[in-house]
Amino acid sequence: MSRVHAESVIKSIIRRIVQECAERGQAVSDTLVAFMAKAVVLDPRNGFHVDRTLTKQDIQNLEELCLDKLMAKCSPSLDTIKMQVYFDMNYTSRREFLEEIHQVVESRLSAVSREITDSRVKTREELDALYRKIITYIQLRSGMGSPTDVTSVQEAAAALQSVFPQTELGTFMVLLKRDKEQQLRELTMTVTGIQLFNKASKKGGKETDIQELMPAILSETLPVTSKRLEKELSVSQTLAWKYTAVLEKLTKPDSQPGDHDVPIVLLRQALYNVRQHEVFLKMLLADACLCAKHVEILQDEFSSQIKLLKQTVQSKTAVHAAQVFPLFKSLSKVWCGLQDEAELLNILSNIMHNLQPFIASQAELFSEAYLDGLLDTSEVKTDQQRMTESSDERIIPAEMKRQEWLLPETTASFNELPLQYDGVCGYTLVNRDGLLLPGNPHIGVLKHEEKLYVFSSKEAALKFASSPDDFIAEVAEKAKHSPELIQLLKLHQQFSCVSPYPEMQPGESLLVKPITKCEGGTQTDLHPVETNIVKSYEWNEWELRRKAIKLADLRTKVTHSVQTDLSHMRRENVTQTWLPKNAACQSKRDGESNMPKPQTYLAGLRGQRDGHVVKTNLTRSVDEK
Repeated sequence: MSRVHAESVIKSIIRRIVQECAERGQAVSDTLVAFMAKAVVLDPRNGFHVDRTLTKQDIQNLEELCLDKLMAKCSPSLDTIKMQVYFDMNYTSRREFLEEIHQVVESRLSAVSREITDSRVKTREELDALYRKIITYIQLRSGMGSPTDVTSVQEAAAALQSVFPQTELGTFMVLLKRDKEQQLRELTMTVTGIQLFNKASKKGGKETDIQELMPAILSETLPVTSKRLEKELSVSQTLAWKYTAVLEKLTKPDSQPGDHDVPIVLLRQALYNVRQHEVFLKMLLADACLCAKHVEILQDEFSSQIKLLKQTVQSKTAVHAAQVFPLFKSLSKVWCGLQDEAELLNILSNIMHNLQPFIASQAELFSEAYLDGLLDTSEVKTDQQRMTESSDERIIPAEMKRQEWLLPETTASFNELPLQYDGVCGYTLVNRDGLLLPGNPHIGVLKHEEKLYVFSSKEAALKFASSPDDFIAEVAEKAKHSPELIQLLKLHQQFSCVSPYPEMQPGESLLVKPITKCEGGTQTDLHPVETNIVKSYEWNEWELRRKAIKLADLRTKVTHSVQTDLSHMRRENVTQTWLPKNAACQSKRDGESNMPKPQTYLAGLRGQRDGHVVKTNLTRSVDEK
């Protein structure tokens, strides 16, 4: 069977199951049906084989089994799976929640923003209508009052008039759409800051209570959400401790035969149900506490911004816009942050409220009076009490050299270790018929195949360490019989064919073997073949001519430069040279020469006309002194 054909068959199975459930009055999602189908296939009691193609009979059996499980009445197991699907499809990280909040605001304001940016006013009445739309946009984005409240509209109009008079609408209309949207956002921030400052200044010189300026939704949700979460968490934890004590009593090796008349399977499913509810409530409470911390920080920042504005403005009749507008915008950003925290708290509160129906079946099956009757004289221990009782038991690594053990004294960030089974003792889960007991990391954390395991007692740790692979396989078998454990104990890695709910697609194959993965790497030369590309080559004759003309034209050009007083000596130059070198030269001998000075005397030049001239050489030799 090809992959495309297999996916079409699976989609048709899911579609038929969803339709059949709808006809029977039960609305289910495709994600829930897809997970339930995979859970049915994984359960070895149903006789499906991973390496065999589904036949028509298999498909019929699969649909019937899925329908039976999905239509079950008062089933804590089904409620737990539904709770897991709902939570994973609606809960996300804080960053993504805030992004969704901003997207909702933008989508809600898109129509008003489009009307403002696309309007082409021609008359005075249209200009007035456009100005009113801008006021409405500012109120909707800032959350400072309702557009139907006359007082709020007047306050917003007065603040807008002070920074953007109606006479400037003409300049606004000639802007591009992108610039109009940017100016609308800036106007909103400035006007919001002005309104907040005006409210804080109403009491004159008296100190304004910051709580009175907080968003209304924040004042309503902040004190209530955390208290409700803590109350719900306390109820779920108390129930979980009672179910644990009952199952601990009933699964003891020396329990009486009459005790087995009690529906242990349903009690175990109820324990899984409340434990899953407890896990989700802890996540929501952690987010709510983080919101409260952010609100406290933002409130302090809000107070400091108000004080800074009062110091800047004081009793001045006019202040330069460059001084106060940035402060108004900063105040508006803090206000928007407070609104985001309020919306996030509201979302967390809604999720908590929507989890309630998923724990109704266990409450209907087992009342508190019934559980108290089963407990009789047995002690109900809290998780913290169990931790305290087992803290004295310690693994000594020197005695367990075959395994690697992590202890608080020798391990950094010990409390942040990623524990398998979400911190549940795997040995107790196998040995006590699916009982969930929290592990105590201070006993010792077993590191096996790069995974970390904790245990409820030293005895459990030693027995698990004696054959860890067998116990890990047994835990996986328990999860096949109780599919809600896959999510509760975070066993998605062991069940590669079962994806987390948000990643699950209706067309995924139901019968796939876990994919064996290994790390691989390859390396190649940067450039196996050298390239000889001449960047200056040009095939176009006309381009060559153009370059030649350009070069010829450069011959007649002169480069000029100008230096002014401002640019003079702007650049610093540094030059370094060697010191002068002393050099000397000497010859072997001194030589000199001298020439005789010629002297000649002529006699008889004057006197007799016919007389003879006598020439006498008076030159003396050089050697004469």
